[in-house]
Amino acid sequence: MSNPLLQGKGDECHLLLGNEAIVRGALEAGVHVVTCYPGTPSSEVPDTFRRLGGNGKQYTLQYSVNEKVAMEVACGASLAGAKALVTMKHVGLNVAADPLFTATYTGLPGGLVVLSADDPGFHSSQNEQDNRNYARAASLPCFEPSSAQEAKDMTKEAFRVARELEQPVLLRTTTRVNHMRGAVRFGDLPASRDDLVEFKRNPLRHVPVPAVAKVRHKVLEENMARAQEIAETSPFNVSHVPAAKPKLGVIASGISRSYVLDALEEKGWSDRVCVLELGMTWPLPERLIAGFMGDLERVLVVEENDPLLENGVRAIAQKKGLGVRIEGKGAILTIQGENSTPRLVQALAAFLGEPCEEAVIEPAANLPKRPPNLCAGCSHRAVFYAARKIFGDDAIYSSDIGCYTLGMLPPLKCADFLFCMGSSISAGSGFAMVAKKPVVGFIGDSTFFHSGMTGLANALFNEMDIIVVVLDNGTTAMTGHQPNPGMIQEQLGDVMRHLDIESIVRGIGVTQVRKVSSFNLRAVEKALEEFRDMSGVRVLIAEEPCALYARRSLGKGASRVAEVIAQGEETKKCVDSFACPAFCCQNGEYSVDKTLCTGCGVCLQVAPKSFRLVKRG
Repeated sequence: MSNPLLQGKGDECHLLLGNEAIVRGALEAGVHVVTCYPGTPSSEVPDTFRRLGGNGKQYTLQYSVNEKVAMEVACGASLAGAKALVTMKHVGLNVAADPLFTATYTGLPGGLVVLSADDPGFHSSQNEQDNRNYARAASLPCFEPSSAQEAKDMTKEAFRVARELEQPVLLRTTTRVNHMRGAVRFGDLPASRDDLVEFKRNPLRHVPVPAVAKVRHKVLEENMARAQEIAETSPFNVSHVPAAKPKLGVIASGISRSYVLDALEEKGWSDRVCVLELGMTWPLPERLIAGFMGDLERVLVVEENDPLLENGVRAIAQKKGLGVRIEGKGAILTIQGENSTPRLVQALAAFLGEPCEEAVIEPAANLPKRPPNLCAGCSHRAVFYAARKIFGDDAIYSSDIGCYTLGMLPPLKCADFLFCMGSSISAGSGFAMVAKKPVVGFIGDSTFFHSGMTGLANALFNEMDIIVVVLDNGTTAMTGHQPNPGMIQEQLGDVMRHLDIESIVRGIGVTQVRKVSSFNLRAVEKALEEFRDMSGVRVLIAEEPCALYARRSLGKGASRVAEVIAQGEETKKCVDSFACPAFCCQNGEYSVDKTLCTGCGVCLQVAPKSFRLVKRG
């Protein structure tokens, strides 16, 4: 059956994930090139493009080694005349900021749309940064969808604006928008993709030495002025004024627009306030906002995270000499976490002077508790166990971004600090300069290619003293098994090429290198014991496929599983120290959940008298 994202006709309606709607919008815009580094909540966008199978036909898709590279590839494609989409999560834009800030100066004739998926509420991220700040700092027109339909429509419009202005455009989503489902009415797909913009060689535009950049800065400001005119009449900026024309107003952006409308309808307050919905939120449509506030006495500004819109509205009111009172962040609406309909009911009740009890959401009773944990059969667990056995608390453990960050939890306790992608080697090296303890840095295969290689080169160049453990599970496991250069060639196909981590490590110049199977505890322990007595940069590469990836993609399901053959202190010690999720204890009796066990055999090495492998029944 053909996929409606590629084949669906105009005016058809389909139920789509927000990220799928973005894909459809890009296809309707005639996207030529898609680049990415996977990161929740954006990952389904490139993954959907990959699943559609249009690579090289309808579009070209590239999984890049990091966000900076993804941005640069997309910028180059757009400079060559293509409509390009680059996707990442919010912290990824930090990595990609360097080329982005310059690309806004040079401009990109083909049209570049930057999808930044923000994560208010920390669903899967280490911070809660608000990337609308990038729109202001880098001068990017910004769209903020609040529904799946808008996710599709705004993506298409973002490409139109990007090509019209020859400026990169930011499509800023949030987790709730990326992962919501909603009805999406399609537009038509383009009849052809032969709309590349011819590249015109012009170093005085495209090579931003200071003299060129000075001229281009003026052009950038002119383009943003044009973008503001687009925002003034954008169909995504809509006001709702009741017939009675009340003196109270609400200005909202992003997903908060939906919460506001839901809360007003739920409480029957829709006729008591005027509402201005802003979907194109940068540059601010000053005339539209000023006109909306002209006859109002008070305005409540609703947005998630930073009070950027609120401060902008205040500035407009001051500039226009309006006597309206601006309200926003405070006790109810804060810079932390997500908004919601219950929270907006509270905020609107306070704004309208209506009584309202604080919304308390009680968790369902008797639900089993499941703390974040490494999967049963995860190869990282075995390496962490071995490291704890060799070093215990005598070493400091530098961690990185990936599944293996969960090694911070007891009893493994193999993550003492973490900053960002690739920092385990760099920050670990810096820690080792000062600390009197050995430092063991853990980094995954995808993260190694993302930004670990430069840290490793720096450590070697500066003769640092660190043990680096590359946890190579053969895929980008945390975000959904996307390709990375370390993936085996059979999985990469004929459009990507496998790169060998050991060859790269040795090519950088590291001589103290060992490669082991993660599930061979004795080999891992022996390598760490050797490294403990050495100095300088030492690299251990621990290989074993991610258990889920091995089963789903490599066809390596477990034919044997572990079972307990003896109770007692040795069994208890293994359960307590190795802590595999497949272990069970009921009424003091230990067992193995055969539905979870992957047959990795590590428990047999930890407690050989307590476990054995048997055929899966």
